[in-house]
Amino acid sequence: MEELDIPIFKKAYELTKKLYEFRASVSKQDRTALWPRCENLVLEVLEGILLASQLRKTQKLEPLERVSLKLNVLRVFLRLAKDVKAIDLKKYAIIEEMVDEIGRMLGGWIKSTREG
Repeated sequence: MEELDIPIFKKAYELTKKLYEFRASVSKQDRTALWPRCENLVLEVLEGILLASQLRKTQKLEPLERVSLKLNVLRVFLRLAKDVKAIDLKKYAIIEEMVDEIGRMLGGWIKSTREG
């Protein structure tokens, strides 16, 4: 599957694994409320990237914009998780750096799709 080799997919896949890795350190209360929303959003981002990678260039823009929206919602939920101390600052910094990198890659992909 060639689409699994694209860099943004690999980064989103690594982010998904990192959120699962951090799950054990999240309090039980937050593991049943806020954290599942974060995990679901990152899965939707991963899925959206995979789906967009399989479309023709002329069909990619709308799915990529949806992924961008989901990524922004994920940012807000992760910040909330940090603010309510569901995750510590160190874990937040690791995750946020990964999200930022995916966001930059996604922005470039959207820009190149619009120009094409």
